[in-house]
Amino acid sequence: MLTREERAKLFAPFDAMKGLKEALRDREERHSRVARHEISEEQAEENSRVILKLERGMTVEVYCHHAFHDVIIRGRVTGLDLARKMLSLDGENILFDDIYAVSIK
Repeated sequence: MLTREERAKLFAPFDAMKGLKEALRDREERHSRVARHEISEEQAEENSRVILKLERGMTVEVYCHHAFHDVIIRGRVTGLDLARKMLSLDGENILFDDIYAVSIK
């Protein structure tokens, strides 16, 4: 005969609505998505000036459109590819066109 604790262990992993939490989380994430918006010519020029000053190891803060959301990403510059118009922060790639504002910290 099983003890009370052993019986509890048998039924603990049971999820009557398997996948419901994941489905709700996925639906909420999709519902909160936003479209990338355009920035002014002046802001684009300011971003270009700052990006041209960047070097590996610098700490920056980037306000950008990433994975269908507007976010602020802080990190160290790990790469800068002017040909592909891409900035890498701690290994995460951000396209220049997705950057709303960038500042050196």
